[in-house]
Amino acid sequence: MNKRTTLKLNKEFKRLYFRGKSAVHPLLVTYAIKNRLGRNRIGITVTKKIGKAVCRNRCKRIIRAAFQQLEPSLEPGWDFVFVARMKTPQAKSTDLVPVMKKQIANLTSPAGQKKGSGKNK
Repeated sequence: MNKRTTLKLNKEFKRLYFRGKSAVHPLLVTYAIKNRLGRNRIGITVTKKIGKAVCRNRCKRIIRAAFQQLEPSLEPGWDFVFVARMKTPQAKSTDLVPVMKKQIANLTSPAGQKKGSGKNK
């Protein structure tokens, strides 16, 4: 995964949080929004509530590994942000793959785009 495929700027994350659609699971929260770049980009966030630096880095690694397994089968042109939950450090990337696949399928399908994000403003 090269630098061009990752989200780094705070404004990019905020755009997904406020304008993107979300899917929630005890292992992972996923936000998705269409981009005009023709390639998928991801961002990963892990709060200090999850644990110390070693634990947070492990969460990032397993999320990244799960996404790399799914990426070849995904339609290009999406931005994703994955947020680790309290159960994420105990999981393996193979545990995250089906969860991530289901969330991404729901968020990127035309039916998933019409649904609200679950947040009422």
